[in-house]
Formats: sequence, C-alpha cells, structure tokens
Amino acid sequence: MDERDTSPAILVVDDDAGIRDLLAEYLGQQGFTVSTARDGREMDTRLEQSRPDLVVMDLMLPGEDGLALTRRVKASAGCPVIMLSARGEDIDRIVGLEVGADDYLAKPFNPRELLARIRAVLRRGATQAAEGDPAANETARFGPFALDLAAQCLSRDGAEIPLTHAEFALLKLFVEHPNRALSRDQIMDWLKGYDRDPFDRSIDVRVTRLRKKLEDDPANPVYIRTVWGQGYLFSPKGKG
Repeated sequence: MDERDTSPAILVVDDDAGIRDLLAEYLGQQGFTVSTARDGREMDTRLEQSRPDLVVMDLMLPGEDGLALTRRVKASAGCPVIMLSARGEDIDRIVGLEVGADDYLAKPFNPRELLARIRAVLRRGATQAAEGDPAANETARFGPFALDLAAQCLSRDGAEIPLTHAEFALLKLFVEHPNRALSRDQIMDWLKGYDRDPFDRSIDVRVTRLRKKLEDDPANPVYIRTVWGQGYLFSPKGKG
C-alpha cells in the first residue's frame, strides 16, 4: 500500500499561491497528503473528491470568506478546521472559534507552529477514537443529556445536539473531571499541549458555546459553573 494512502490528508484553502505552495511542500515533507484550493469553489471540488482529515482555512478569501466556508465544512465534511488570518485581533479569533474553528493562528506564522497545532488537533480526535480506549466505548450521562464518547455525539432526551470537535473535547474533559474546579491554564494544557498565548481566551469562547447548548438559562448556568478565582466546575447533577 502506498504510504500516502494512510497519511493524514490536509486541505489548505488560501488565495495566496505562495502560502499554498509553501504549506503543500512543508506539510508534505512531514508526512501529510496535502491538497490545496484558492477559494470556496475549488474547496467544494476538493471536498467532492475526498474528505480531508483537517482543513487549514484562510479567513480573508475572495467571494465567500473563511468564516462562511468554515460553517460549510463543519456542516458537510465535519472535519476539524484551523483558521489563518493576517488580522490577529481578539475579535477575529473569537468569531472564528464561534463558527466552529478548532484553532486559530495569526499570520505571519512559523510553519512549525502550524504543524504543532495540526498534530495536536488530529491527536485529540485520534485519542477519542483509539481502539481499546475504555472511554471511547462509554456514554456519559448527566441530567437529560447523553454524551457518546465513541461517536462524539451529544443528545438531549434522544435529540442530537451538534458539537464541533473543540466543543466535544472540552465537554469530554469536563465529564471526566466532575465537581472539580478546573483553571483555564489546566484546561489549555490538557486540550492543546503546545506553547500558547497566556491571554488566549478560546476556552472562554468554548464554554460560552457549550452553555448555550446545555443550559436552559446560559446566563445562570447549572452544569458548567464559574468558580470565581478558580476556573470552571462541571456539575453533572445540574445543581448550583
């Protein structure tokens, strides 16, 4: 079997030909199978040909921008997305995460950092699906919810609630550490596993998104509570 048949497939969507060529060559040298697209139309063509394991998505694209395309990738292919942008403001990072991106990297960037993030995102997904992983064969139940750890699926009273890869990873971490206050730094260390910006607010964004899906009143959460000065605490019984 050709080694490329089993190597992770990465789709790079960027209108800058130089970046597409650079990442195709660099990631290819690291053992990935890389395809590229310059806009949404070419991205759709690539997705029709095969489903990638991960998409590297530029935010500023001609026609449909990276935010719109990320929504489509999540709805159709369901694979993780790492967003790139020459605009590094917090608002761009937050909006990117809110539409479902699993990570965000500002341009200019070191290809080695992108590689580390790609590997971290893929590793999180592989860990959940690893054969023989006891957690992957369980369903965590709390309140009216059931979190299928193998299928990475959340349901409420039998009705499925869509989760992004990032949301699933955080919720799984919470259900594995119930009734315990977890600091933002602890959560970041467990979920990301690489050097990070100490002012990274991506965990807060994910918590906000999860609360909207779990809580009857997100402003007064009972499942994922804020413990001031300590972090976040997951209460399976939904009690304050």
